[in-house]
Amino acid sequence: MKSRRSLAGGNGRGYIVSLRNEAMRLRTVLQKATTSLLLIVLVALGARMGFAWNQARKMPAQALGVVPFQNEAGNIAYALAQGNGFSNVFRMETGPTAWLAPVYPVILGAIFRLCGAFTAGAFFAAVMFNILCSAATCVPIFLTGKRVWGTGVGAGAAWLWAIFPNGILIPFEWIWDTSLAAFLAALILWATLELQESDRWSDWCVYGVLWGVTLLTNPAVGALLPFLLGWAALRGRGESRQRWERAALAAGVIILCCVPWSIRNYAAFHRWIPLRSNLPYELWSGNNDVFDPDARTGRRVMTRMEEVRRYATLGEPAFMDEKREEALAFMGSHAALELRLTWRRFLSFWVGTDAPWKNFMATDSWLIRVILLANGLTALGALVGIAALWRRNRGMGMVVPLAVYPLIFPLLYYVTHAQLRLRHPIDPVVLVLTAIAAAGVMERLRKKRVQQDLPGG
Repeated sequence: MKSRRSLAGGNGRGYIVSLRNEAMRLRTVLQKATTSLLLIVLVALGARMGFAWNQARKMPAQALGVVPFQNEAGNIAYALAQGNGFSNVFRMETGPTAWLAPVYPVILGAIFRLCGAFTAGAFFAAVMFNILCSAATCVPIFLTGKRVWGTGVGAGAAWLWAIFPNGILIPFEWIWDTSLAAFLAALILWATLELQESDRWSDWCVYGVLWGVTLLTNPAVGALLPFLLGWAALRGRGESRQRWERAALAAGVIILCCVPWSIRNYAAFHRWIPLRSNLPYELWSGNNDVFDPDARTGRRVMTRMEEVRRYATLGEPAFMDEKREEALAFMGSHAALELRLTWRRFLSFWVGTDAPWKNFMATDSWLIRVILLANGLTALGALVGIAALWRRNRGMGMVVPLAVYPLIFPLLYYVTHAQLRLRHPIDPVVLVLTAIAAAGVMERLRKKRVQQDLPGG
């Protein structure tokens, strides 16, 4: 009888050990799956393609081929495809333009040549390009999070990006440089973190080329350049002189990348336009009498067609000069109103609307509510993430290259105008910071729990 009990006890213990081993193996498999960069990229790709397919099937093919391209990028791309050069920003014979930086319109122009201008095929090709850029952004996000905090944060940030509403919607909704700019901005951050450990001149040259391509895609990202390049030089290997010489080399490569476009602009307009010309218009579009309640009575409403006619009459340089003067005059005479407008632009940039709570409660669309909630929570997450990174590094250290994205990049839009898509180039870094915030909170809770379990805790 005793031997039977012993045998039964042995079998029971063996069964428990077997279950424990199976649980450990399952945990290992799940951990590998959740930290698999390939899986994350595939999920991101599937989510974006699924949304695009679902939306596209609701719309006529003719509308898909025309409506999404009715913007400055589409108009310039059409001019390029027709052999008219970088011109006709409003699809009128208005001559050369520097309204946009050249990279994305050139890409669209190539798509028009291959698939036909204003066709459904061209639209799907452009959307697919955007989707590939957006899905590929998982890679620098993963690598950045892994380097800054660990594999868990890298994977968590990449998963957030894979299912982030902005990342899923924008590649389809905006035939613009937005998705490409997000990929390049995320890639620049990872390259900056890597560059601090490299003393090879070739790496700094490649870094300069990457910045050159980015500036020729979305010049607004250039607001981050002095901070990231300066940080890489200060934190780099070798003596101080060597570090700054390498930084100067990178800066020289950046300038060389942009010089041909600047020369083209000078030849076309006889004035120095390094990258794009439309800043005065963007400043005016967010600072004019339409925003002044006291000026609306008896005043005609501004229309896009009216501004297009004015542009065609004056030409691009004079049109921009006029808009700059009007915007600065309005800002100088409406100081109190400017403070309110700045606050509204701040909310629009980070949440997507200048009345987030009101719009959240008023809408009956679950999608809009998800978008507002996701953007608001990740904006808060970025702030908490900066604090967590500061505490972990006990100072500026690793904080600077990540913090400048949400702190410096939006400043331009606080004084011009803000839309949800304008935040998108820094969304990858916002999600890395959000993942860091979650990891920091969990780490503090774990430490608190351990302290409570200690004797006398």
